[in-house]
Amino acid sequence: MLSEIKFKYNSNSGDKISDISNTDFLSKESIGTVRKFFETFPNYKATPLHSLNNLAKYLGIDKIYIKDESKRFGLNAFKSLGGAYAVSNCICEKLGIDIEDASFEMLKSKEIKDKIGDITFVTATDGNHGRGVAWAAKNFGYKSIVYMPKGSAKDRLENIRREGAEASITDMNYDDAVRYAKSVADKIGGIMVQDTAWDGYEHIPTWIMQGYTTITDEVISQLQDMGAEKPTHVFLQAGVGSFAGSILGYFTNLYREDRPISIIVEPNTAACIFKSASSGDGKIHPVTGDMETIMAGLACGEPNTISWKILRDYANAYVSCGDYVSARGMRILGNPLPGDDQVISGESGAVGMGLLSLILQREKFKDVKEKLKLDSNSKVLIISTEGDTYPDGYREVVWDGRCPSYE
Repeated sequence: MLSEIKFKYNSNSGDKISDISNTDFLSKESIGTVRKFFETFPNYKATPLHSLNNLAKYLGIDKIYIKDESKRFGLNAFKSLGGAYAVSNCICEKLGIDIEDASFEMLKSKEIKDKIGDITFVTATDGNHGRGVAWAAKNFGYKSIVYMPKGSAKDRLENIRREGAEASITDMNYDDAVRYAKSVADKIGGIMVQDTAWDGYEHIPTWIMQGYTTITDEVISQLQDMGAEKPTHVFLQAGVGSFAGSILGYFTNLYREDRPISIIVEPNTAACIFKSASSGDGKIHPVTGDMETIMAGLACGEPNTISWKILRDYANAYVSCGDYVSARGMRILGNPLPGDDQVISGESGAVGMGLLSLILQREKFKDVKEKLKLDSNSKVLIISTEGDTYPDGYREVVWDGRCPSYE
Protein backbone atom coordinates (compact mmCIF):
# COMPACT_ATOMS: atom_id res chain seq x y z
CA MET A 1 0.00 0.00 0.00
CA LEU A 2 1.31 3.44 -0.96
CA SER A 3 0.93 4.91 2.54
CA GLU A 4 2.83 2.10 4.25
CA ILE A 5 5.97 2.95 6.21
CA LYS A 6 8.80 0.70 5.08
CA PHE A 7 12.09 0.18 6.91
CA LYS A 8 15.41 -1.12 5.65
CA TYR A 9 18.25 -1.65 8.13
CA ASN A 10 21.91 -1.43 7.22
CA SER A 11 23.67 -4.24 9.06
CA ASN A 12 26.94 -3.23 7.38
CA SER A 13 26.92 0.42 8.50
CA GLY A 14 30.10 0.00 10.55
CA ASP A 15 32.05 -2.18 8.15
CA LYS A 16 33.85 0.66 6.35
CA ILE A 17 34.44 2.92 9.32
CA SER A 18 38.18 2.19 9.22
CA ASP A 19 38.37 4.07 5.90
CA ILE A 20 36.26 7.22 5.86
CA SER A 21 38.23 9.00 3.14
CA ASN A 22 34.99 9.68 1.24
CA THR A 23 34.05 12.07 4.08
CA ASP A 24 37.34 14.01 4.13
CA PHE A 25 35.75 16.99 2.37
CA LEU A 26 33.25 17.19 5.26
CA SER A 27 35.80 17.22 8.08
CA LYS A 28 35.48 19.76 10.90
CA GLU A 29 38.59 21.52 9.55
CA SER A 30 37.10 21.79 6.05
CA ILE A 31 33.78 23.04 7.37
CA GLY A 32 35.61 25.52 9.58
CA THR A 33 36.63 27.26 6.35
CA VAL A 34 33.00 27.28 5.19
CA ARG A 35 31.73 28.72 8.45
CA LYS A 36 34.45 31.36 8.51
CA PHE A 37 33.42 32.47 5.02
CA PHE A 38 29.73 32.68 5.93
CA GLU A 39 30.62 34.77 8.95
CA THR A 40 31.68 37.52 6.49
CA PHE A 41 28.04 37.77 5.30
CA PRO A 42 26.36 40.77 6.98
CA ASN A 43 23.16 38.82 7.77
CA TYR A 44 24.73 35.52 8.82
CA LYS A 45 23.88 34.06 12.21
CA ALA A 46 23.37 30.52 13.46
CA THR A 47 19.75 29.39 13.15
CA PRO A 48 17.92 28.42 16.37
CA LEU A 49 18.33 25.02 17.99
CA HIS A 50 15.22 24.29 20.03
CA SER A 51 15.13 21.73 22.82
CA LEU A 52 11.57 20.36 23.01
CA ASN A 53 11.90 19.00 26.53
CA ASN A 54 8.20 18.45 27.19
CA LEU A 55 7.64 16.66 23.90
CA ALA A 56 10.64 14.43 24.60
CA LYS A 57 9.24 13.54 28.02
CA TYR A 58 5.78 12.93 26.52
CA LEU A 59 7.25 10.54 23.92
CA GLY A 60 9.47 8.77 26.45
CA ILE A 61 12.96 9.85 25.39
CA ASP A 62 15.56 12.17 26.92
CA LYS A 63 15.87 15.02 24.40
CA ILE A 64 14.48 16.25 21.09
CA TYR A 65 16.52 18.95 19.39
CA ILE A 66 15.00 20.79 16.42
CA LYS A 67 17.27 22.90 14.22
CA ASP A 68 15.04 25.58 12.66
CA GLU A 69 16.26 26.42 9.16
CA SER A 70 13.29 28.68 8.42
CA LYS A 71 15.47 31.45 9.87
CA ARG A 72 18.32 31.09 7.37
CA PHE A 73 19.19 34.37 5.59
CA GLY A 74 15.52 35.39 5.54
CA LEU A 75 14.84 32.77 2.85
CA ASN A 76 12.79 30.33 4.95
CA ALA A 77 15.00 27.31 4.12
CA PHE A 78 18.52 25.91 4.44
CA LYS A 79 19.32 25.60 0.74
CA SER A 80 20.93 29.03 0.47
CA LEU A 81 23.95 27.63 2.35
CA GLY A 82 24.78 25.29 -0.53
CA GLY A 83 23.88 27.67 -3.34
CA ALA A 84 25.76 30.63 -1.87
CA TYR A 85 28.88 28.61 -1.08
CA ALA A 86 28.95 27.09 -4.57
CA VAL A 87 28.37 30.44 -6.33
CA SER A 88 31.09 32.03 -4.20
CA ASN A 89 33.55 29.26 -5.06
CA CYS A 90 32.72 29.62 -8.75
CA ILE A 91 33.60 33.31 -8.56
CA CYS A 92 36.82 32.51 -6.68
CA GLU A 93 37.72 29.94 -9.32
CA LYS A 94 37.30 32.60 -12.02
CA LEU A 95 39.62 34.84 -10.01
CA GLY A 96 42.16 32.07 -9.42
CA ILE A 97 42.00 32.44 -5.62
CA ASP A 98 41.03 30.21 -2.72
CA ILE A 99 37.83 30.98 -0.86
CA GLU A 100 39.87 31.18 2.34
CA ASP A 101 41.21 34.46 0.94
CA ALA A 102 37.79 35.86 0.03
CA SER A 103 34.90 37.56 1.79
CA PHE A 104 31.34 38.52 0.96
CA GLU A 105 32.20 42.20 0.49
CA MET A 106 35.19 41.40 -1.68
CA LEU A 107 33.27 39.09 -4.03
CA LYS A 108 30.40 41.54 -4.51
CA SER A 109 32.69 44.49 -5.27
CA LYS A 110 32.56 46.30 -8.62
CA GLU A 111 36.28 45.67 -9.03
CA ILE A 112 35.77 41.91 -8.99
CA LYS A 113 32.73 42.10 -11.29
CA ASP A 114 34.68 44.19 -13.82
CA LYS A 115 37.57 41.75 -13.64
CA ILE A 116 35.65 38.56 -14.45
CA GLY A 117 32.70 39.92 -16.44
CA ASP A 118 29.17 38.60 -16.61
CA ILE A 119 28.21 35.12 -15.37
CA THR A 120 24.85 33.39 -15.66
CA PHE A 121 24.16 30.69 -13.09
CA VAL A 122 21.68 28.00 -14.14
CA THR A 123 19.86 25.44 -12.02
CA ALA A 124 16.77 23.26 -11.62
CA THR A 125 14.84 23.19 -8.37
CA ASP A 126 11.70 22.22 -6.51
CA GLY A 127 11.92 25.68 -4.95
CA ASN A 128 14.36 26.23 -2.11
CA HIS A 129 17.64 25.47 -3.90
CA GLY A 130 16.73 27.67 -6.85
CA ARG A 131 15.81 30.53 -4.56
CA GLY A 132 19.16 30.15 -2.77
CA VAL A 133 21.13 30.22 -6.05
CA ALA A 134 19.13 33.22 -7.31
CA TRP A 135 19.68 35.04 -4.00
CA ALA A 136 23.43 34.42 -4.12
CA ALA A 137 23.71 35.44 -7.78
CA LYS A 138 21.79 38.66 -7.10
CA ASN A 139 23.91 39.50 -4.05
CA PHE A 140 27.09 39.20 -6.10
CA GLY A 141 25.65 41.02 -9.12
CA TYR A 142 25.11 38.15 -11.58
CA LYS A 143 22.23 36.64 -13.55
CA SER A 144 20.44 33.38 -12.83
CA ILE A 145 18.08 31.08 -14.72
CA VAL A 146 15.96 28.61 -12.78
CA TYR A 147 13.79 25.75 -14.05
CA MET A 148 11.17 24.03 -11.90
CA PRO A 149 9.45 20.66 -12.38
CA LYS A 150 5.78 20.38 -13.28
CA GLY A 151 3.42 20.78 -10.37
CA SER A 152 5.67 23.28 -8.59
CA ALA A 153 3.84 25.79 -6.41
CA LYS A 154 3.38 29.27 -7.89
CA ASP A 155 4.38 30.78 -4.53
CA ARG A 156 7.79 29.12 -4.79
CA LEU A 157 8.16 30.31 -8.40
CA GLU A 158 7.38 33.91 -7.41
CA ASN A 159 9.82 33.73 -4.49
CA ILE A 160 12.57 32.79 -6.94
CA ARG A 161 11.62 35.56 -9.35
CA ARG A 162 11.73 38.07 -6.49
CA GLU A 163 15.40 37.19 -6.13
CA GLY A 164 15.98 38.42 -9.69
CA ALA A 165 16.03 35.10 -11.52
CA GLU A 166 14.55 34.26 -14.89
CA ALA A 167 12.40 31.40 -13.63
CA SER A 168 9.74 29.10 -15.09
CA ILE A 169 7.82 25.90 -14.37
CA THR A 170 8.45 23.17 -16.95
CA ASP A 171 6.35 20.16 -17.95
CA MET A 172 9.11 17.78 -16.76
CA ASN A 173 9.80 15.92 -13.53
CA TYR A 174 12.70 17.07 -11.35
CA ASP A 175 15.41 14.87 -12.86
CA ASP A 176 14.46 15.78 -16.43
CA ALA A 177 14.40 19.46 -15.43
CA VAL A 178 17.98 19.03 -14.17
CA ARG A 179 19.04 17.61 -17.53
CA TYR A 180 17.30 20.45 -19.36
CA ALA A 181 18.96 23.07 -17.16
CA LYS A 182 22.34 21.48 -17.91
CA SER A 183 21.68 21.68 -21.65
CA VAL A 184 20.77 25.38 -21.34
CA ALA A 185 23.89 26.13 -19.29
CA ASP A 186 26.06 24.40 -21.91
CA LYS A 187 24.34 26.26 -24.74
CA ILE A 188 24.71 29.77 -23.29
CA GLY A 189 28.07 29.25 -21.59
CA GLY A 190 26.55 29.54 -18.13
CA ILE A 191 27.55 27.74 -14.94
CA MET A 192 25.35 24.89 -13.75
CA VAL A 193 24.95 25.04 -9.96
CA GLN A 194 23.04 21.87 -9.11
CA ASP A 195 22.52 20.28 -5.71
CA THR A 196 23.07 16.79 -7.03
CA ALA A 197 25.99 15.00 -8.66
CA TRP A 198 26.54 12.52 -11.46
CA ASP A 199 29.57 11.07 -13.22
CA GLY A 200 31.54 14.02 -14.57
CA TYR A 201 29.69 16.59 -12.46
CA GLU A 202 30.88 16.40 -8.87
CA HIS A 203 33.02 19.51 -8.28
CA ILE A 204 30.21 22.02 -7.65
CA PRO A 205 27.98 19.56 -5.74
CA THR A 206 30.90 19.02 -3.35
CA TRP A 207 30.87 22.74 -2.55
CA ILE A 208 27.10 22.63 -2.07
CA MET A 209 27.37 19.76 0.40
CA GLN A 210 30.10 21.61 2.29
CA GLY A 211 27.81 24.62 2.51
CA TYR A 212 25.01 22.50 4.00
CA THR A 213 27.31 21.14 6.70
CA THR A 214 27.41 24.60 8.27
CA ILE A 215 24.19 23.41 9.93
CA THR A 216 25.93 20.56 11.73
CA ASP A 217 28.86 22.69 12.79
CA GLU A 218 26.42 25.16 14.32
CA VAL A 219 24.57 22.35 16.11
CA ILE A 220 27.77 21.07 17.72
CA SER A 221 28.64 24.58 18.94
CA GLN A 222 25.11 25.20 20.21
CA LEU A 223 25.00 21.92 22.14
CA GLN A 224 28.35 22.76 23.71
CA ASP A 225 27.01 26.18 24.73
CA MET A 226 24.02 24.43 26.35
CA GLY A 227 26.34 22.04 28.19
CA ALA A 228 24.52 19.23 26.38
CA GLU A 229 25.77 15.92 25.05
CA LYS A 230 25.91 15.10 21.37
CA PRO A 231 22.82 13.47 19.82
CA THR A 232 22.44 9.71 19.95
CA HIS A 233 20.14 9.71 16.91
CA VAL A 234 19.61 11.90 13.85
CA PHE A 235 16.67 11.76 11.43
CA LEU A 236 17.66 13.05 7.97
CA GLN A 237 15.25 13.59 5.10
CA ALA A 238 16.51 12.84 1.60
CA GLY A 239 15.71 13.96 -1.92
CA VAL A 240 18.81 13.33 -4.01
CA GLY A 241 20.59 12.83 -0.69
CA SER A 242 22.95 15.84 -0.73
CA PHE A 243 21.68 17.23 2.57
CA ALA A 244 21.49 13.84 4.31
CA GLY A 245 24.91 12.81 3.01
CA SER A 246 26.54 16.06 4.13
CA ILE A 247 25.18 15.83 7.68
CA LEU A 248 25.94 12.12 8.04
CA GLY A 249 29.38 12.60 6.48
CA TYR A 250 30.23 15.30 9.02
CA PHE A 251 29.12 13.18 11.96
CA THR A 252 30.96 10.14 10.60
CA ASN A 253 34.18 12.08 10.08
CA LEU A 254 33.96 13.67 13.52
CA TYR A 255 32.75 10.75 15.65
CA ARG A 256 33.46 7.59 13.61
CA GLU A 257 32.17 4.55 15.56
CA ASP A 258 30.52 6.86 18.09
CA ARG A 259 28.48 8.77 15.50
CA PRO A 260 24.71 9.15 16.05
CA ILE A 261 22.41 6.40 14.80
CA SER A 262 21.13 7.78 11.49
CA ILE A 263 17.72 7.26 9.90
CA ILE A 264 17.28 8.41 6.28
CA VAL A 265 13.67 9.32 5.42
CA GLU A 266 12.01 9.70 1.99
CA PRO A 267 8.50 9.90 0.50
CA ASN A 268 7.22 6.60 -0.92
CA THR A 269 6.83 8.04 -4.40
CA ALA A 270 10.46 9.22 -4.64
CA ALA A 271 12.38 6.82 -2.41
CA CYS A 272 15.52 6.48 -4.56
CA ILE A 273 17.88 6.07 -1.59
CA PHE A 274 15.61 3.42 -0.04
CA LYS A 275 15.32 1.61 -3.36
CA SER A 276 19.09 1.70 -3.90
CA ALA A 277 19.80 0.51 -0.35
CA SER A 278 17.25 -2.29 -0.67
CA SER A 279 18.83 -3.64 -3.84
CA GLY A 280 21.75 -5.12 -1.93
CA ASP A 281 24.21 -4.56 -4.77
CA GLY A 282 25.56 -1.18 -3.58
CA LYS A 283 24.51 0.52 -6.81
CA ILE A 284 22.18 3.41 -7.52
CA HIS A 285 18.66 2.48 -8.59
CA PRO A 286 16.66 5.52 -9.74
CA VAL A 287 12.94 6.10 -9.32
CA THR A 288 11.06 7.43 -12.35
CA GLY A 289 7.69 9.02 -13.02
CA ASP A 290 5.93 12.09 -11.66
CA MET A 291 6.80 11.38 -7.99
CA GLU A 292 3.79 13.24 -6.59
CA THR A 293 4.14 14.11 -2.90
CA ILE A 294 3.50 17.10 -0.66
CA MET A 295 7.23 16.84 0.20
CA ALA A 296 8.18 18.74 -2.97
CA GLY A 297 11.80 19.25 -1.91
CA LEU A 298 12.24 15.48 -1.65
CA ALA A 299 10.60 14.57 -4.97
CA CYS A 300 13.79 13.43 -6.68
CA GLY A 301 14.43 10.13 -8.41
CA GLU A 302 18.19 9.97 -8.96
CA PRO A 303 20.60 10.02 -6.00
CA ASN A 304 23.64 12.28 -5.80
CA THR A 305 26.59 10.00 -6.62
CA ILE A 306 28.78 11.56 -3.89
CA SER A 307 26.12 11.37 -1.19
CA TRP A 308 25.02 7.88 -2.12
CA LYS A 309 28.39 6.40 -1.11
CA ILE A 310 28.15 8.05 2.31
CA LEU A 311 24.53 7.02 2.88
CA ARG A 312 25.21 3.50 1.61
CA ASP A 313 28.22 2.94 3.85
CA TYR A 314 27.34 4.73 7.10
CA ALA A 315 23.56 5.15 7.51
CA ASN A 316 21.86 2.81 9.98
CA ALA A 317 18.38 2.71 8.50
CA TYR A 318 16.40 3.86 5.47
CA VAL A 319 12.69 4.67 5.59
CA SER A 320 10.08 5.20 2.89
CA CYS A 321 6.80 6.72 4.04
CA GLY A 322 3.56 8.39 3.01
CA ASP A 323 2.74 12.08 3.07
CA TYR A 324 0.69 11.72 6.27
CA VAL A 325 3.95 11.20 8.20
CA SER A 326 5.19 14.64 7.22
CA ALA A 327 1.76 16.18 7.82
CA ARG A 328 1.78 14.74 11.35
CA GLY A 329 5.20 16.27 11.97
CA MET A 330 4.02 19.66 10.73
CA ARG A 331 1.09 19.61 13.13
CA ILE A 332 3.20 18.48 16.10
CA LEU A 333 5.83 21.19 15.59
CA GLY A 334 3.27 23.87 14.84
CA ASN A 335 1.20 23.07 17.94
CA PRO A 336 3.74 22.51 20.72
CA LEU A 337 3.16 21.26 24.23
CA PRO A 338 3.11 24.04 26.87
CA GLY A 339 6.62 25.26 27.54
CA ASP A 340 8.08 24.07 24.25
CA ASP A 341 8.91 26.41 21.35
CA GLN A 342 6.74 26.48 18.24
CA VAL A 343 8.50 25.57 14.99
CA ILE A 344 6.83 26.33 11.65
CA SER A 345 8.07 23.44 9.55
CA GLY A 346 7.12 22.81 5.94
CA GLU A 347 6.31 19.59 4.15
CA SER A 348 9.94 18.62 3.50
CA GLY A 349 11.11 19.79 6.91
CA ALA A 350 8.81 17.94 9.30
CA VAL A 351 8.88 14.33 8.11
CA GLY A 352 11.56 13.30 10.63
CA MET A 353 9.44 14.57 13.51
CA GLY A 354 6.39 12.77 12.22
CA LEU A 355 8.27 9.51 11.85
CA LEU A 356 9.90 9.74 15.30
CA SER A 357 6.51 10.31 16.95
CA LEU A 358 4.95 7.29 15.23
CA ILE A 359 7.84 4.97 16.08
CA LEU A 360 7.63 5.98 19.73
CA GLN A 361 3.83 5.98 20.05
CA ARG A 362 2.60 3.10 17.91
CA GLU A 363 2.76 -0.44 19.24
CA LYS A 364 3.20 -1.83 15.73
CA PHE A 365 6.61 -0.10 15.58
CA LYS A 366 7.86 -1.63 18.83
CA ASP A 367 10.45 -3.76 16.97
CA VAL A 368 11.62 -0.71 15.00
CA LYS A 369 12.04 1.25 18.23
CA GLU A 370 14.15 -1.56 19.68
CA LYS A 371 16.30 -2.00 16.56
CA LEU A 372 17.02 1.72 16.49
CA LYS A 373 17.79 1.70 20.23
CA LEU A 374 15.32 4.49 20.94
CA ASP A 375 14.78 4.61 24.69
CA SER A 376 14.66 6.91 27.71
CA ASN A 377 18.32 7.86 27.19
CA SER A 378 17.96 8.86 23.54
CA LYS A 379 18.81 12.38 22.41
CA VAL A 380 17.35 12.94 18.94
CA LEU A 381 18.34 15.65 16.45
CA ILE A 382 15.90 16.63 13.72
CA ILE A 383 16.64 19.37 11.20
CA SER A 384 13.59 21.28 10.01
CA THR A 385 14.99 22.23 6.64
CA GLU A 386 12.25 24.68 5.66
CA GLY A 387 9.44 26.78 7.00
CA ASP A 388 6.11 27.40 5.27
CA THR A 389 7.65 27.94 1.84
CA TYR A 390 4.23 27.16 0.34
CA PRO A 391 1.88 29.00 2.75
CA ASP A 392 -1.37 27.74 1.19
CA GLY A 393 -0.13 24.16 1.34
CA TYR A 394 0.98 24.61 4.94
CA ARG A 395 -2.48 25.81 5.95
CA GLU A 396 -4.16 22.98 4.05
CA VAL A 397 -2.23 20.53 6.21
CA VAL A 398 -2.19 22.28 9.59
CA TRP A 399 -5.57 24.04 9.45
CA ASP A 400 -7.67 21.83 7.21
CA GLY A 401 -6.27 18.37 7.98
CA ARG A 402 -4.91 17.44 4.57
CA CYS A 403 -3.10 14.06 4.61
CA PRO A 404 -4.75 12.62 7.74
CA SER A 405 -2.95 9.89 9.64
CA TYR A 406 -3.14 6.45 8.08
CA GLU A 407 -3.47 3.44 10.35
